[in-house]
Amino acid sequence: MSPAVTGRRAASGAMAGLAIGDALGFPTEFNDIPSILAKCGPWREMELPRPAFVTDDTQMTLALARGLRTAVERGPLTPSRLARPVREEYVDWYHSPDNNRAPGRTCLVACEKLDHPDRPWQEASQTGSKGCGANMRVAPVGLVPGLRPDERAGAAQLQSALTHGHPTAIAASDLTAHAVHLLAQGAAPGELTALLRGYAAEQRDTYHEWWLGDLWLRAHDHGPVSFVRRGWDECLGVLDRLDAALAAPDREADPCLATGAGWIAEEALATGLLCFLLFPDEPVTAVRRAACSSGDSDSIACLAGAFAGAHHGLAAWPDAWLERLEHRDELLAFGALWDGDGG
Repeated sequence: MSPAVTGRRAASGAMAGLAIGDALGFPTEFNDIPSILAKCGPWREMELPRPAFVTDDTQMTLALARGLRTAVERGPLTPSRLARPVREEYVDWYHSPDNNRAPGRTCLVACEKLDHPDRPWQEASQTGSKGCGANMRVAPVGLVPGLRPDERAGAAQLQSALTHGHPTAIAASDLTAHAVHLLAQGAAPGELTALLRGYAAEQRDTYHEWWLGDLWLRAHDHGPVSFVRRGWDECLGVLDRLDAALAAPDREADPCLATGAGWIAEEALATGLLCFLLFPDEPVTAVRRAACSSGDSDSIACLAGAFAGAHHGLAAWPDAWLERLEHRDELLAFGALWDGDGG
């Protein structure tokens, strides 16, 4: 990680940003735009709730972060070294009394199945689900320093497949982690969609068998390559919609009208990116735009906050918002660890 990136504390900015977006979108999820405006006032003036409670998006992000930290502390990242602690953290989240923030059904069903240590994790994976529950939590994979590209891709895909085994959920998780990584490393926002499109095209024929095992067989595809192509092609398709929206930007319109409501993985990625890229120099405005959306507003804003925070660093977020953020200390501890601050 370059000194410039370390100096702006990209990992801390991303970890705080995702939780800020999540907390800002929590009260607006399941609401249409008129209802949000009636509840919150003008969207450009939306205020973070006090206290700023988060949803399962941030809870599961922290579960993944803990599992990743354990795996990396044990040595080079491998599938078995990662799967064990992440699986345990997901199951702990499933049983937590704080797991009462409208969690997604896919995560609940898969985690109940993961709570049988002798069962291969592939038997728990919900291969028919491409809900956004896997890529809403994947940002830590893009922030851990020192991973090789194949390790980052494998880790992003495996953490998804533990619950969401649909190839689009897997590809969108990989693409989301890659976007966070690129921004944390200093990529310019204007270059981001082209970089993501190139990455998706490169990965289109790659099935990471070492990380995913025989998962593709459980989805009834003709082969592993046809399995992964389904996911990458859907992600490439939504990047087309994102580029079209950015070519004729309407900053006052509901972003879900352009790139989707975000309940599914590829649309959550695209709409979160859209909100960030509409306001690349205004991180607070970006998460407010995401929270004032008619779809899965907490997940969209969670992703927009991760992208904006990775790009701008911790200084993106008002001190007053950070002070009242639920899980603030743990989020910033992970940020400090991955920023090299000795956390």
